[in-house]
Amino acid sequence: MFTSLRLQRFKAWADTGVVDLAPVTLLLGTNSSGKSSLIQSLLLLKQTVQSADRTIHLNLGGHERGDVFHFGDFGSILKQGAEERQFGIAFGFRRHGAQERVRQGRFEATYGQSASGTAVVQQLRLGGEGNPTLRVQRRSRGAFSISVEPEARPRGRSAAYAPERSIALPSKAIALLGEEGAVAQDISLAIRRELEELVYLGPLRRKPARDYVWNKARPGEIGSDGHRVIDVLLASALLPGPDRHQLIDSVSHWLRRLELADGLQVRQIGRSTHYEVVIAAHGVVANLLDVGVGISQVLPVLTVAHVAPPGSTVILEEPEIHLHPLAQSVLAELFVEVSRERQVQFIVETHSEHLFRRMQTLIARDHLAPSDCALYFVERQPGGEGQPSGSGLRRLEVDAYGRVANWPERFFGDALSETEEQARLLFQRSMAGRP
Repeated sequence: MFTSLRLQRFKAWADTGVVDLAPVTLLLGTNSSGKSSLIQSLLLLKQTVQSADRTIHLNLGGHERGDVFHFGDFGSILKQGAEERQFGIAFGFRRHGAQERVRQGRFEATYGQSASGTAVVQQLRLGGEGNPTLRVQRRSRGAFSISVEPEARPRGRSAAYAPERSIALPSKAIALLGEEGAVAQDISLAIRRELEELVYLGPLRRKPARDYVWNKARPGEIGSDGHRVIDVLLASALLPGPDRHQLIDSVSHWLRRLELADGLQVRQIGRSTHYEVVIAAHGVVANLLDVGVGISQVLPVLTVAHVAPPGSTVILEEPEIHLHPLAQSVLAELFVEVSRERQVQFIVETHSEHLFRRMQTLIARDHLAPSDCALYFVERQPGGEGQPSGSGLRRLEVDAYGRVANWPERFFGDALSETEEQARLLFQRSMAGRP
């Protein structure tokens, strides 16, 4: 899981400072406040480590099949008005599993613009718990120096030491470092796995179809728009194995908890290769296309929560979309319970007051420790004289009873003031003899 994140001069952010991440992290805030930029920084690194070009420093997207997001060019990422023409991304992580050679580590990278306009590493620092920190520094004429902190002098300098995919050192740099070279490889592998295991589900999910053709394969990721979710459900229901039907049962369980349906099934249509997904509710069984859109939109959320590998991170944008208030509330229980049972981290961008309020209630019920969740409010801040506005971040201070000490005014509206206004108007109309 990711334990921290820091962005500098990245899109709307001048400097986030160190953002602590918990097993369940909620990002709340107004529209266009910078919430998505926090998420996109990790997606940028994910698609970079999955790039087919090992010499690339940052894959800004739009060209390769596995790209999650198209970032445009260097200028689209660099914060407007930044005096220093560099941006930085840093994160800490902790790996799950006894077999991991690096259990905790950190990644810090600063990027500038090359003469050709691409993003290039200016400085890279890789570190692991109990291991030395390795530093790569860009020098003149395309050369890079390799250092082992706290040594004052670099071990060497060469264009052949340029980092690969932002996280790894080339073979010549590994050979130069000797014993520390093996350490560098272990740290890079841990960072790569952490990023590759990151699962992202965006706010716009694909509409369902009436039937599906299944190729009898078990797909990998469900896609940022959830377009492979039905393939995943079909594989779970139809492929033999000890886990057969387990995913269907888990999804059906949460559909009942959300009070959306009694369960979900997959059925073959005749003897063809076509299958349909049907939803049972209130004694009626109907095709997924014929039920409320909220069910089809939450299916990818429920599915990814149960298929993401233990120790991985799931990033969700607006998981509550098209759900009624009670169902939005129960999503908080999903994140807390699945995170605890499957050791899956959730980073959730949401506008749902109901989801947030239930998180407070879970803390008050002692079902969730305040240390196991992180709640952040993102807001737009005015810039200085002649400077563009930027994003600001505050961590909400939650006590053991779920009470927030520093909640921003009027983000979720003001229910108490609305009630007082209604009572005042009722009194005025009654006094005036109006119905």
